[in-house]
Amino acid sequence: MLKLGLPIAFIAFTADQVSKWLILNHVMAPPRVIPVTGFFNLVLGRNTGVSFGLFGDASPWALMALTLAIVAGLIVWMQRADYRRTAISLGLIAGGAVGTLVDRLRHGAVTDFLDFYLATFHWPAFNLSDVAIVSGVGLLLLESILPRDEAKGP
Repeated sequence: MLKLGLPIAFIAFTADQVSKWLILNHVMAPPRVIPVTGFFNLVLGRNTGVSFGLFGDASPWALMALTLAIVAGLIVWMQRADYRRTAISLGLIAGGAVGTLVDRLRHGAVTDFLDFYLATFHWPAFNLSDVAIVSGVGLLLLESILPRDEAKGP
């Protein structure tokens, strides 16, 4: 399943990095809030922690080491997987995780730019690596309730 999961990881990673490059070098030069709809803005944020800023005081090196360990575990799981949905899910999660790792190496924090809101409530800003990770986890959860015989790989 590595032949399926690793290209998915690469696509997720590439989409994340290209979108951040565009935001940092073209869209947010200078940084500002760009209203797109009545519920969505483009913004520029930096997250030194993990999801929703948790562990923001943690050492960036510790977070990067943890990310590498998680990605290694995902690749081992992917290699042992029997189902395409599992490989796709793990590829999305791994690609998103590597995207955050590269951000920490390059910028010392993760670049966030998608800001969804309802009235005055704003969901924490996020990026495409977050989308990939959440989508991968969602697919894993979906896989746990779907019949397995339809998802068997070659």
